[in-house]
Amino acid sequence: MRRTVFNEDHEAFRETIRAFIAAEVVPVYDEWFAAGEVPRDFYLKLGELGVFGIEVDEEYGGAGIDSHKYEAVIYEETSRAGVSFGGSGVHTLLGLPYIKMLATDEQKKRWLPKFATGEEMWALAMTEPGTGSDVAGMKTTAKLSEDGTHYVLNGAKTFITGGVHADRVIVCARTAAPREDDRRFGISLFAVDTTSEGYSVGRKLDKLGLKTSDTAELAFVDVKVPVEDLMGEENKGFGYLGTNLASERWGIAFGAYAQAAAAVRFAKEYVQERTVFGKTVASFQNTKFELAACQAEVDAAQAVADRALEALDAGELTAAEAASAKLFCTEVAHRVIDRCLQLHGGYGFMNEYPIARLYADNRVNRIYGGTSEVMKSIIAKSMGL
Repeated sequence: MRRTVFNEDHEAFRETIRAFIAAEVVPVYDEWFAAGEVPRDFYLKLGELGVFGIEVDEEYGGAGIDSHKYEAVIYEETSRAGVSFGGSGVHTLLGLPYIKMLATDEQKKRWLPKFATGEEMWALAMTEPGTGSDVAGMKTTAKLSEDGTHYVLNGAKTFITGGVHADRVIVCARTAAPREDDRRFGISLFAVDTTSEGYSVGRKLDKLGLKTSDTAELAFVDVKVPVEDLMGEENKGFGYLGTNLASERWGIAFGAYAQAAAAVRFAKEYVQERTVFGKTVASFQNTKFELAACQAEVDAAQAVADRALEALDAGELTAAEAASAKLFCTEVAHRVIDRCLQLHGGYGFMNEYPIARLYADNRVNRIYGGTSEVMKSIIAKSMGL
């Protein structure tokens, strides 16, 4: 399908990433899958490759490129190879936008150089055991000390991707009670050092999919957070979270499209090799029709994902557009991957085949970053309903 979203620089980067995946990831990916995480030093390799510094300003050791298109290439290439870069996606897609938007010059000097090299990995801790999508209902608190030098953080978070390896976590906490007319008021964001006393990583959660992505429970017991690590203004955190949700939802949408495209590729290769009743599975009309229908859906999802990418880079992606892209692309991926697994027959149910892992990995796309039901609510609201 003809595309205009990428240029020669992006395609050169694609070749670099594809070669890196073939050399550094594919040979050891089964070991990572069994371990349930990537090795911590792998992130240093990504930093050395320049992956984490693409959107970091040059003065802090990055390339200073203000575009998500290189992230998009990584989504496509990891999906194509049936692998993952672990929890590193939250480092760039979730962590960096908050630093760029909220950090002071002093904070950027402290944080961004190590962010770019992978020496300091970041995660975002928003979800709590009892709140889920209801961010305004969070119970974690951060109280300013009497001498005004630090906040005292108490509470718990769950489903935190990258939570095991993270060196610094953006923690959302209540610094004030909600107002009667505004329950979103009173939330603040803090860049918490994970070596702080009272900070602990609980269980590494056993997930249905995304096996190489470390996801954890976090607990805070009287954790002292220096006032210098407050991000943005006190009590305005909910607004900051809303600002970056569009880019997060674009990322999920684009990743889902890339997974669907990979599923068609895996299925096509499999049915051309597999024989049944003396003929290749690909020679049956049903196989051709199924793959053709899947390809048509992937083409549509690619167009939606690309359009959202262009809008995001232009600073014009609205909440409703991001929700629409996420809803459409994740639903397409759900249908396409299921049909492509079916074409594998019994082998599609085996984890040694990438389609099986893809099937499990894909399921969370309709849940995290806001469920499909939440996306429909956002779209309906934008329609005036």
